[in-house]
Amino acid sequence: MGLELNLAGKTAIVTGGSAGIGFAIAKALYREGVSVAIAARNPERLEQAAQAIRELPNQGNQVLAISADLSQAEGVDTVVSKTLATFGQIDIFNNAGSAQAGTFLELEDQTFVDAWNLKLLGYIRLVKAVIPDQIQRRDGRIVNIIGGAGRTPRSSFLPGGTTNAALLNFTRGIAKELAQHNIRINAISPGATATERGDRLAEQNAQIRGVSVAEIKAETVKSIPLGKVAQPEEIANLALFLVSDLAASITGAEILVDGGTTPGV
Repeated sequence: MGLELNLAGKTAIVTGGSAGIGFAIAKALYREGVSVAIAARNPERLEQAAQAIRELPNQGNQVLAISADLSQAEGVDTVVSKTLATFGQIDIFNNAGSAQAGTFLELEDQTFVDAWNLKLLGYIRLVKAVIPDQIQRRDGRIVNIIGGAGRTPRSSFLPGGTTNAALLNFTRGIAKELAQHNIRINAISPGATATERGDRLAEQNAQIRGVSVAEIKAETVKSIPLGKVAQPEEIANLALFLVSDLAASITGAEILVDGGTTPGV
């Protein structure tokens, strides 16, 4: 007998839902009977992702595609208001973002600002916009997709690393306040993952070091104790568990999915 997640009939927002980890999470939720609002900036790619999700087996649940720039407060308001207008409530909230790699002396201030606006402020604004509905219903599940660089800084990924460290602090810091309303918030920090974004980071790091992308990818795999990069579906499976009642006593936690790369006790 398999694990019963009991997610059918719930509603989720998945930002960054048109590709990579976000797309994998949206598909996984949809298969469980969750109505999913996916948000991203590229409307054409977003609609392609929505159509691909609609073709999956379902339980009468729906997909809503919302084109929005989540680095702007107006974009956050658009996503939340359209989701509430369509589905009536938001039970589960999940998100994703990206940042650029580069050497510190070559990175401009705007590179840091862009990363903070999209991911740090984007996550904070979305949480603030979603929780009034969840407080009223005394039920909510939030998962922040963060990243191992928040714990293990890399000189070539400072915009993303500083963003991730701040988001980890935010997630843990807000957990107790939300717990009194029966809202759980947790973080997943993936390591190297087989996504287009992972390929772009490999290309950027290869350019920085003057080596081939193949060399960067081989070094990455070698540095992972399990000897393989994670698949987006692995992150999605963990997200399903965290938003289900099977994880009813887990909040303020960060779970690393990095093949054993990050040291710690």
